[in-house]
Amino acid sequence: MQLQVMNSPFNQEQAELLNRLLPTLTESQKVWLCGYLAATQSASAAPSSVIQEEKVVEAAPQPTEQTVSKEVTILYGSQTGNAQRLAENAGKTLDANGFQVKVSSMNDFKPNNLKKVENLLIVVSTHGEGEPPDNALSFHEFLHGRRAPKLENLRFSVLSLGDSSYEFFCHTGKEFDERLEALGGTRLTTRVDCDLDFEEPAAEWLAGVLSSLSNAGQSGTTTSSNDVAVTQVGESVYSRSNPFNAEVLENLNLNGRGSNKETRHLELSLEGSGLTFEPGDSLGVYPTNDPTLVENLLKELNWSADEKVTVNKQGDQLTLKEALTSQYEITVITKPILEQVANLSGNTELQQLVASGSEKVKEYIDGRDVLDLVRDFSAWGNSAQEFVSLLRKMPPRLYSIASSLSANPEEVHLTIGAVRYDSHGRERNGVCSILCAERLAPGDTLPVFIQHNQNFKLPENPETPVIMVGPGTGIAPFRSFMQEREEIGAEGPSWLFFGDQHFVTDFLYQIEWQKWIKDGILTKMDVAFSRDTDEKVYVQHRMMEQSKELFDWLQKGAAVYICGDEKHMAHDVHTTLLAIIEKEGNMSQDQAKEYLAAMQQQKRYQRDVY
Repeated sequence: MQLQVMNSPFNQEQAELLNRLLPTLTESQKVWLCGYLAATQSASAAPSSVIQEEKVVEAAPQPTEQTVSKEVTILYGSQTGNAQRLAENAGKTLDANGFQVKVSSMNDFKPNNLKKVENLLIVVSTHGEGEPPDNALSFHEFLHGRRAPKLENLRFSVLSLGDSSYEFFCHTGKEFDERLEALGGTRLTTRVDCDLDFEEPAAEWLAGVLSSLSNAGQSGTTTSSNDVAVTQVGESVYSRSNPFNAEVLENLNLNGRGSNKETRHLELSLEGSGLTFEPGDSLGVYPTNDPTLVENLLKELNWSADEKVTVNKQGDQLTLKEALTSQYEITVITKPILEQVANLSGNTELQQLVASGSEKVKEYIDGRDVLDLVRDFSAWGNSAQEFVSLLRKMPPRLYSIASSLSANPEEVHLTIGAVRYDSHGRERNGVCSILCAERLAPGDTLPVFIQHNQNFKLPENPETPVIMVGPGTGIAPFRSFMQEREEIGAEGPSWLFFGDQHFVTDFLYQIEWQKWIKDGILTKMDVAFSRDTDEKVYVQHRMMEQSKELFDWLQKGAAVYICGDEKHMAHDVHTTLLAIIEKEGNMSQDQAKEYLAAMQQQKRYQRDVY
């Protein structure tokens, strides 16, 4: 739709500018712009005399029953940075609408102040198998403990982030929501549970919150659901909703000949993007599905590969083949998809499976994809459009950045392990990792964005000792750490624990680590190659061997960083740390837990685990 001069208040030049700008905006950007203009109009509409009168009234408010606090506290629990970004953007939107907003990590919030809060917004992700993020653990424990206060005067709402392919989808958010209600709180608006495609439901939640607060007489601005949105942080025009096509400069296999693994080192150009990052941040990558998998799925469907389907609310259309290649996730089945298909298809066998209980559903979902679902229960829906409407949007894959922007200007490096496995009689591939391993060459491009993560950052003081534990591809952010410390001339000691299968073939970035040791950039390095010895040795074993010195580093204020597999490695390393603290500090188990919890509170214990 083109803006016409004759039926608008704009001159020809302004209309042309708007007609060039508007088609380039995302839906969230358009909605945010509406809210911004509404807020600025309200602010500018009040004459100075009115403003002066309002100041007098505010200086001596009348204590009536209708007086409701304009203060809003937003607490976030975030592992990768999504919940933090959404919380901060919610704060900006509420601030623009006249509220007094405090945004804080749950880890930095004093629980004893909860009794004083009247309006509370919780934005929290669920980590692992239904666990709270690291920076939400202490607040979660307090709220569910015996010391939690009664909160009859509290009004609250929860925005919950999760992944519906996991059994305990949005579990942490649900726990907070139920607990706040149990303590006497009243909901401002119903909890919203977001899957990986969270931008639009998060914007709708915020609109509901703002509407509820405004209806209570807390805002002078009339705001509709179209006036708020989740906006992107940062100066670059490129973001999660508008990724930058980064050119591939290098794509190398880091593993030696004969290795059981394939680990790709990617170097991408950010030239012209304006994107910036810090060590500890991640790069989001939007992959495309394996062409062979797409072809096999199309063969099982009853519709033409060239049939057009609408892929978003803006009405953009692609062929079915293009949509299945780039827009939708087809390598994972989730419980919600299974339930929707059962209702839509009318397939009795599938309906019985869904009705049989969560364990049976979980067993079927594990290791299967959309192709399996179509083959097992036939295609569903009356059209290709109805078929794709049940699929999840292709989520970005997040990878810890393996380079420093200071050391490699306008570049970003990644360390990606190729994922290949067999399941239910078929070979399966990781979507993004195999794209990078098999179908990506220098000169090609990848759609990317920066995912900032304030929960995994180097100490502000460069003299603070750092201990890094990163087996396998968990080494990535520590390469970034060391490049940055070399650039800034950090003099604090550093210690790396690295592990993999074989020394000869799997010592990732070996030459670089040896050079950093030689040059004194890296103080100490301990390695564990599990398949080179009769008894498997892992990083946690090396840590225990060095327990006395490691605890001495902790006593001197060292910050500990862990990156890699959460389910096994990170759990084992955490347990080992507790054992070292208990043993070398001559503490009880509870005292060791308190010691490590205090380190976490001081941001001296940080994890980037997946």
